[in-house]
Amino acid sequence: MAILVVEDEEGIVSFVRRGLETAGYRVLAAGDGIDGLTMALSPDVDLVVLDLGLPGIPGEEVLRRLRQRRPSVPVIVLTAKDAVSDRVANLDAGADDYMVKPFSVSELLARVRARLRTGGQERGDVLAAGGVVLDLGARTASVEGRTVNLSAREFGLLEVLIRHPAQVFSQPQLLDRVWGYDFDGASNVVEVYVSQLRRKLGPGRIETVRGAGYRLVGGTR
Repeated sequence: MAILVVEDEEGIVSFVRRGLETAGYRVLAAGDGIDGLTMALSPDVDLVVLDLGLPGIPGEEVLRRLRQRRPSVPVIVLTAKDAVSDRVANLDAGADDYMVKPFSVSELLARVRARLRTGGQERGDVLAAGGVVLDLGARTASVEGRTVNLSAREFGLLEVLIRHPAQVFSQPQLLDRVWGYDFDGASNVVEVYVSQLRRKLGPGRIETVRGAGYRLVGGTR
């Protein structure tokens, strides 16, 4: 599936592209409203992530014109505007969803999956590795058939690890993908959440690679 990101900030485009491509999507990008509208009108585009503060044509106008010509393509608005009136105006204008900057890639992926899901099913809806099963649609997790209750951050962290079992992720990489491109909270937040996941999943499932990071491995039997 192809996702078009219409955004003029290169750092955000790079951040979103990494997250979407890691999840298996093909990513296209446009840096202004004119190119964004032209590309969004292509039937090859399955979903649009649309910034509002664009050069050329404002995002609001891109949304209005796109809805006139492709009324069914899902559009997720991405903006720094967080007032209720802004949310209402864009949803009424035809946006399917609305995300406020700063944001985490795990939340964006969840919203993308929700918009692309048809008939209750969506490609890659269930992930499994090392005895852990993650249902992305239902937002549930289980270990060897045992249901595990996870917070949104824990779920996002586990999703990154389970998509690439045995791959080592550094703390900066996990911060980028789960907490967001401009997270400025506690420096040990990844360590804290990995510890919480280990307690819930059981021993031997998340390994620390000294000096490198963390990876998902097979659990104890």
